[in-house]
Amino acid sequence: MSTPVSTPLRFGYGTNGLHSHRLDDAVDLLADLGYDGVALTLDHLHLDPFAPDAPAQTTALRRRLQSRGLGCVVETGARYLLDPRRKHHPTLVSDTGRDVRVDYLHRAARIAADLGAEALSFWSGVLPDGVDDDTAWQRMVDGTRAVLDVAEGLGVVCAVEPEPGMFVDTLDGVLELRRRLGDPPLLRVTLDLGHVVCNEPRGMAETIHRAGDLIANVQVDDMVRDVHEHLEIGTGEVDFVEATRALHEVGYTGLASFELPRQAHAAPVVAERSLRLLREAEHQSLEGVA
Repeated sequence: MSTPVSTPLRFGYGTNGLHSHRLDDAVDLLADLGYDGVALTLDHLHLDPFAPDAPAQTTALRRRLQSRGLGCVVETGARYLLDPRRKHHPTLVSDTGRDVRVDYLHRAARIAADLGAEALSFWSGVLPDGVDDDTAWQRMVDGTRAVLDVAEGLGVVCAVEPEPGMFVDTLDGVLELRRRLGDPPLLRVTLDLGHVVCNEPRGMAETIHRAGDLIANVQVDDMVRDVHEHLEIGTGEVDFVEATRALHEVGYTGLASFELPRQAHAAPVVAERSLRLLREAEHQSLEGVA
């Protein structure tokens, strides 16, 4: 097994867990708590990509992030941004409206480029009833290729997240997507540590090592097997000592950001406690390492 690197991991916090805060206030809160970055979910609450002044908002946010020394990744899991009646619709594998999702991701890629974001993260979507695998893969490949057409021109890293209950639900699915697209260098992986416990077929360390240097974005939350519910660190089954050790072993240098959307009512307390506990787990993972 390789020796862990000595550089500490970089921790962030997702704005989908700060939806009671103005975006500027959220950035300042995280900087004051000692975070290294922000996982920005583009939504009507925080930097609406469809707003007429989105470019001006993006410029202002980049300046604020730079002034506070924060990195960022762009997340695209807004619930009702594209359809006010159906959560997360349309998607890349929907029967209709896939072009709407692609347009959203194109806008997200441009914002990510303007922010200097480290990655643009997105997922496949839930497969509609009656759609066979061949059709689903064709939709996913076509949609992802369309996103890459814009993202690659901007130099934006795209990170596909395997999401429980969606068409691409495990790391193996993301690797298959990359294979079908010819393994594009800028198409990589978002790995949610809770999802590994929830539904990946391999253990934490093995999954992280399998993804290896393809990991471009890490989401942090606790979870239990077969239940897709984002929990605070220490309240589920994730071994964060093992997880942080494995991330060091594969040389991960990107952001590892908490995704705790259900804890927004207590975000300042949760963000402080979560960072403290994760740093303690990382410290334990490196004990005895030269």
